[in-house]
Amino acid sequence: MHWRCVRPLFWLALLAVLAGCGETPTGRSQLALVPGPLMADMGGDAFDQLRNTQPISRDAQANQLVQCVADKIVAGAEASYPELDFPERWEMVLFEDPSPNAFALPGGRIGVHTGLLQVAETPAQLAAVMGHEVAHVLADHGNERLTQQLGIKAVLLVVGLLGEGEFGNQQLMQALGVGAQLGISLPFSRTHEEEADLMGLEVMARAGFDPQQSVALWQNMAAAGDGQPPEFLSTHPAHESRIRALQGALEEANATYRAVTPAQC
Repeated sequence: MHWRCVRPLFWLALLAVLAGCGETPTGRSQLALVPGPLMADMGGDAFDQLRNTQPISRDAQANQLVQCVADKIVAGAEASYPELDFPERWEMVLFEDPSPNAFALPGGRIGVHTGLLQVAETPAQLAAVMGHEVAHVLADHGNERLTQQLGIKAVLLVVGLLGEGEFGNQQLMQALGVGAQLGISLPFSRTHEEEADLMGLEVMARAGFDPQQSVALWQNMAAAGDGQPPEFLSTHPAHESRIRALQGALEEANATYRAVTPAQC
């Protein structure tokens, strides 16, 4: 058989060999084939695009609050998952946008919308959102979703036979959980969301924020989110399901919180 005919089978075989080799920090099997440095570069490019196209808040007090919470969440993440590789520094930008969103990107970038500050009524509630978003990065969810979207192209990325410019920017932004047009956060899969909720709860507690406030945050989100579709029509868990899952993990998170110094932001 000619090598040109064998190559697709070879890449598929390689994909099969690699499948199931990785795990998220919670122990869930994961297929995430894009190299970490490439994910960080793509995350940086996506963040720069947003920063160059979206207005940035100049509210000094709001920026100070968000930066304080971000710094403590990053420290909490490093303490919670010391086995992971972390960026040398994390960059935070507060975008002037009325939607109650936030996101984190590979390579250590965190974006927060000013609209989130209207829903997250306390620093701990803001920490619940930021812990959740940082957890997406820690669990490599963007890589996993990019691998799912690209299929065999992800394998070609691994072996260096396909450049990152050879797939659409919109695909990339969606895989990273960021809207390509307005910077609106897009939902990860329900599995990713649930995993990020529980990891984020651990992170915020370790950072010194009351984990009970995660429940209060999603109650606020439910009140602000008129018209959320039924759970079976959405990749996001329904607010009620999310709250129940968080409540079920509060005992352990509260024990962590009692063992650390409460955060002051």
